[in-house]
Amino acid sequence: MPSTHCTIRSSRLCALLLCATALCLGCHKKDETVAPEVYVQAAHPEQASISEQISADATLMPLAQAAISPKVTAPVKKFYVQRGATVKAGQLLAILENSDLSAAALDNKGSYTAAQATYETATRATVPEDYTKAQLDLAQAKANLDLNQSIVNARTQLLAEGAIPGRDLDTAKATLVQSQAAYDIARQHLESVQKVSNKAALENAQGQLTSAKGKYLGAEAQLSYTEIRSPINGVITDRPLFAGETAAAGAPLLTVMDTSALIAKLHIAQIQAQQMSLGAAASITVPGISDPVPAKVSLISPALDPGSTTVEVWLRVENPKATLKAGTPVHATITGRTAPKTTLVPSQAIQSGPDGNSRFVMVIGPDGAAHKKTVTLGIQTPEDTQILSGLDPNDMVISTGGYGLDDGTKVKIGTDPNAKPDDDAKPGVGKPAAGKDAADK
Repeated sequence: MPSTHCTIRSSRLCALLLCATALCLGCHKKDETVAPEVYVQAAHPEQASISEQISADATLMPLAQAAISPKVTAPVKKFYVQRGATVKAGQLLAILENSDLSAAALDNKGSYTAAQATYETATRATVPEDYTKAQLDLAQAKANLDLNQSIVNARTQLLAEGAIPGRDLDTAKATLVQSQAAYDIARQHLESVQKVSNKAALENAQGQLTSAKGKYLGAEAQLSYTEIRSPINGVITDRPLFAGETAAAGAPLLTVMDTSALIAKLHIAQIQAQQMSLGAAASITVPGISDPVPAKVSLISPALDPGSTTVEVWLRVENPKATLKAGTPVHATITGRTAPKTTLVPSQAIQSGPDGNSRFVMVIGPDGAAHKKTVTLGIQTPEDTQILSGLDPNDMVISTGGYGLDDGTKVKIGTDPNAKPDDDAKPGVGKPAAGKDAADK
């Protein structure tokens, strides 16, 4: 009996021990349950080139524009173009009433013709004749002077010989004095003709001719103002009046725009403009056109805008088919500095530190957990960001699902099979990767 009692007691103790062991094992397994993993998308940094993209809003302006205003006030006699017409530089666009101006021009032309005739007469007849006559008068006076001098000499000798009375010598001397005076007058007259009279006569005739010509050209100019011509090649974009209405001097009568190329004017920060060069590639996004339109930097202002301290930049956009319209608001993107063969990560992988200045990315460590790595950024675009320091080529950078993860959180590359469509926007929930992320997965 005692042995039997002992056996039963031992069996009960074993059963209790087994139950206790089972309970302990159950509790231990419950305590050691592995925390759930967070699904993310990740990839190694890429070695590629990146270019800075400078974006700003702009408005398309014509390459050239002319608001043509008449210089005289007169009714419109006739228009030769309609709005939308393509015109060439120098083409006649409209003509104003000009009968009075035409008559004034004709009158001044007659006065100019008469002045030309007077000038011809003065230069080819009057002035030469006066000069020739002065020369002949001087020659005749010289001959008379020489003759009278020889008479005085001869009578002086005859008087000395007693052949003639003294009265004859006195008469000869008086005649000689008169001849000398006539000679002096003729000589002075010739000199005045040479130095003054001829020059004054020519200048007087030239002055009258110039005055008549000026009046004639002025009348012709007034008449020409009634002919409205295009100063540039382009398209008529505005024509506010109709034939018969009065065009006021200084008020736009026609507007011509050269839209063969358009200019997008935008303002950017000075530090961005310093990295830019003429001819740099650019593009504009135009409402209603699906694809970006190529452009080029055609002007970089040498001075800052005093109001905004920004730099004005012009982009030239070719428009041979007149698809683009002046005045259209667009969004412009300019290619700035370029970094070749540099380290790139998706821009969505970049996160900001608590101070708002530092930047970091989440990488997957050898332990399968997410860890922060502080990085230094370079060029940034909406798609990629240049990493100057802080990453190794073998780092697995979390591109999607890393926002809000704590350091040390277990992660798994892939898509959460239990994720709902709305979970894509929640932190820690990964989306299917695209591009290089999908390949790495």
